[in-house]
Amino acid sequence: MSDYNITQIYPNDKGGNEQVNALLLAEGIRRDNNLDYTCGMLDENMNVIATGSCFGNTLRCMAVSSSHQGEGLMNQIVSHLVEVQFSRGNSQLFLYTKCNSAKFFGDLGFYEIVRIENQIVFMENRRDGFSSYLRQLASDNSEASSQKRTAALVMNANPFTLGHQYLVERAASENDLLHLFIVSEDKSLFPFAVRKKLAMEGTSHLHNICYHDSGPYIISSATFPSYFQKDESAVIESHAMLDLAIFTQIAQALHIGRRYVGEEPLSLVTGIYNQIMTKKLPENDIDCVIVPRKTTGSSADAPVISASHVRQAIKEENFALLESLVPQTTLSYLKSEEAKPVIRRIQAEANVIHY
Repeated sequence: MSDYNITQIYPNDKGGNEQVNALLLAEGIRRDNNLDYTCGMLDENMNVIATGSCFGNTLRCMAVSSSHQGEGLMNQIVSHLVEVQFSRGNSQLFLYTKCNSAKFFGDLGFYEIVRIENQIVFMENRRDGFSSYLRQLASDNSEASSQKRTAALVMNANPFTLGHQYLVERAASENDLLHLFIVSEDKSLFPFAVRKKLAMEGTSHLHNICYHDSGPYIISSATFPSYFQKDESAVIESHAMLDLAIFTQIAQALHIGRRYVGEEPLSLVTGIYNQIMTKKLPENDIDCVIVPRKTTGSSADAPVISASHVRQAIKEENFALLESLVPQTTLSYLKSEEAKPVIRRIQAEANVIHY
């Protein structure tokens, strides 16, 4: 056991952060954009020789200087980060790692959820965490017949728009049962509780929907880690492949035969994601149905409806435009006292258009 000290590296510690960045770069790791805690292990000369970070309930950006590898320093970094997470009240922890590092983290008490060969392994600190999640999903839907036409939709709904409503209506009309997963990761401008409420209110006229919080296993593109992948295309591919590996197991538990997604003429990221989905889902006997986006009018050049455009209209206080973009349930919320803190947050953002 070393006598090196582990200390928090605060955002305003310019020198400490420069050392962390240099160490990560030397070990082939890019510092992730999403971090809310970073630590450094310091030698006797106050040099950062090991580092690790957290974001939400995940461990990220862990590295040890090549000159100190083999000294058990990574074990100490992981132990420190776990203590930090427990002090925050986070007991269910996750990490992403390269395939050749999975055994090391397995020895530290992390268990593999899914693996994408030559790309990424998703792990958690509970042996039966994911299997328990699947059993709970199946138990909650034990009365749903496996003989029914059963489909699924996953949406963030930031916020719920007429486009989302159209997509849900289409999927519900073509199937006996629709599982609607709402991304519960609370990293959007609209809080999860609001997004879920608006999605449920905007689809309350449909009676064959089973609503689910996505839980910790369906990860949004906004917070998927990028730190050990070579470029943005590799990040998108890894996220899509990981999501599909997890979704395939969810689909098996719920007898889902179709997944619906909205066409993405605006989002490069989601467009690539959809391309991968249309190839990989059928390999697992799941149809992928891409639905053209709803537009604001009937003409060929009418703009598509997107949550980004809704947020932009809110930022510009253009409520007349909002009436053509969102259902009455969402509009009523946006005009309420309850929505004022969210609206102020959106209006304070420099950019609310997300691609």
